[in-house]
Amino acid sequence: MIRVALADDQVLVRAGFRALLAAEDDVEVVGEASTGAELLELVRRDPVDVVLMDIRMPDGDGLWATEQIAADPRLAGVHVVIVTTFELDEYVARAVRAGASGFLVKDTEPVDLIRAVRVVASGEALLSPGVTKRLLERMSIGLRDAPDEALLAALTDREREVLRLVGLGLTNDEIAERLVLSPLTAKTHVSRIMSKLAARDRVHLVVVAYESGLVAPGWQ
Repeated sequence: MIRVALADDQVLVRAGFRALLAAEDDVEVVGEASTGAELLELVRRDPVDVVLMDIRMPDGDGLWATEQIAADPRLAGVHVVIVTTFELDEYVARAVRAGASGFLVKDTEPVDLIRAVRVVASGEALLSPGVTKRLLERMSIGLRDAPDEALLAALTDREREVLRLVGLGLTNDEIAERLVLSPLTAKTHVSRIMSKLAARDRVHLVVVAYESGLVAPGWQ
C-alpha cells in the first residue's frame, strides 16, 4: 500500500486529490496539511511514501518543507512531488535541487497523477533527466553561481563521465552505447554514483552534474 500525504492550502484541491486517489486499491491518503509546518509535523509523526506538495502555502511554503524533509535522515523514504499551477514556476528548479523527486501541474490528467504517485513511490524520478535538464537550463535561479568541483571528489574518472552523460539526459542504454558498455554495467555505474553522492534519484544526479560544472546550460 502506497501511503500519501497531501499538502495544499486550498481545501478543494486536497479534496479532489483525495477523491481521486481513494479510488485506487494500492493507494491510501493518510493525512492532509494546509501549511508547510503542518506537513512536517504530519510526516515526522507518521512517515509516508509520497507527498503531493503545493509550493505556495503559509507558515512554511512547499520549498522550505521539501528542504526539511530532504535534510532529515528519518524521512529518507519520503518522496516529494511538487504540484504547481505553472509548468515553469520559478520555484520548481529550486524545489528539485532541494530534494523533490519531480513535479506536476495542477491540471494534470487523473491517470497521470496516479501514475506519478506509483512511479515516485517505487523510488524513481517522476521527471525524465532530459526534462529536468531543460528545466534547470531555463531557470538559472536554481543553480549555484559557480561550479563546485568538490562535489565530485568521491567519483572515479569513469563515474564522472557517466554522471556527465546522465546530466545531458541520456538513459542507461544510451550511456552504454556511448561508452561501449553493457547496459548492466552502465546501470551499475549509475547506482554507485547515486550511492556515493547520497542522491535520492536520477533527478538529483542531473542537478549535481550542473552544480559541479560537468554540464553547462546549452550543452548537447
